[in-house]
Amino acid sequence: MEDLVRIRDLSVRFYTYEGVVQAIEHMDLDIRKGETLGIVGETGSGKTMTAMAILRLIPYPGKIESGSIIFTESGLRGEVDLLALSEDRMRSLRGNKMSMVFQEPSAALNPVFTIGDQISEVYLLHRRHELGYRAMQQVEGLLADGKGNPLAGLRRPFWRWQRRLYCKIAQESHPLEPRIVARIPFFNRLLWRLRDEAELLTVNILRDVEIPDPARVAKEYPHELSGGMKQRAVIAMALACSPKLLIADEPTTSLDVTIQAQILELFRRIKVEKGASVLYITHNLGVAAEICDRVAVMYAGRLCEVAGVEEIFSNPLHPYTRALLDAIPKPGKEPQPIPGTLADQFSPPPGCHFHPRCPNAMPICNQEVPELKEVSKDHLVACHLF
Repeated sequence: MEDLVRIRDLSVRFYTYEGVVQAIEHMDLDIRKGETLGIVGETGSGKTMTAMAILRLIPYPGKIESGSIIFTESGLRGEVDLLALSEDRMRSLRGNKMSMVFQEPSAALNPVFTIGDQISEVYLLHRRHELGYRAMQQVEGLLADGKGNPLAGLRRPFWRWQRRLYCKIAQESHPLEPRIVARIPFFNRLLWRLRDEAELLTVNILRDVEIPDPARVAKEYPHELSGGMKQRAVIAMALACSPKLLIADEPTTSLDVTIQAQILELFRRIKVEKGASVLYITHNLGVAAEICDRVAVMYAGRLCEVAGVEEIFSNPLHPYTRALLDAIPKPGKEPQPIPGTLADQFSPPPGCHFHPRCPNAMPICNQEVPELKEVSKDHLVACHLF
């Protein structure tokens, strides 16, 4: 299967007054087209930082130290290294070719704008040219009609001149901003049509994520919606431009079990209908087993094991993966806690970071960092036992 994203030798550091936090260390990971890849691990293992690095949204004082993130998309003329792009070019990809659903929907939504305004902004930013074309078709229909409309008296040559100028304004790269053009009386009417087209698309995308009465919800504010409805609105915002990569950072953590099942079913349908690849970040192995095609296990900023979902549950190889599975409550079996605590981020242990908690630790584990190698088809593990 062809890769959509290839991460090679990615390292992320946070430079603080207390020391340097090694958030991600020399990561190699592939996200294939049309698959759902899950990243699991304890809190602080680097799952969210991996997603932030792909979008180049590492917060201050973090910094991407090394590596490359290759994004493959036909509309981008082949392969591009996301870490080498300018900020303007990267901004045009976020929300367009790649989107993210954040863990807490209340923090992702602006409380002073309606749901419809926030989703419409995505269309106006990334699909303005398409909206302008649709609005122009409506205005040309009014000109052709000529029955009691304010544009019927315009002469055709004058309209053609206005049309050319407006089409330039509708392009994403044009320097004139909508708030400047809105002061011109004639274009004010056209820009309102642009917003109307964005509102129609907003209602449609809210309907796609199974929100009842989407026209009403589009006019409501975030505080008027339940947690599940807000999460669906955030998912709708992420799907507005049909991205090729959808990143979901524990989107069901704050929801009850019934709503969790509905959101997971929604993600499955999105992958099939939209043809998108999904990077699903979770600490819940049960959710990973339900929705993912492959699973990557992280510990203290490093990948421990990557394999197909059935393989990793039936034949876990890394001691940390086995420890995570043993910690899951099962009928008739006591869960086994993982001894010790997560490795110190400021001064992690040498060699394999998991060796102080590993029941199979050997002298070499304290000296050398194990390489991630393939032990069977599509099953990679970083452990000196293999």
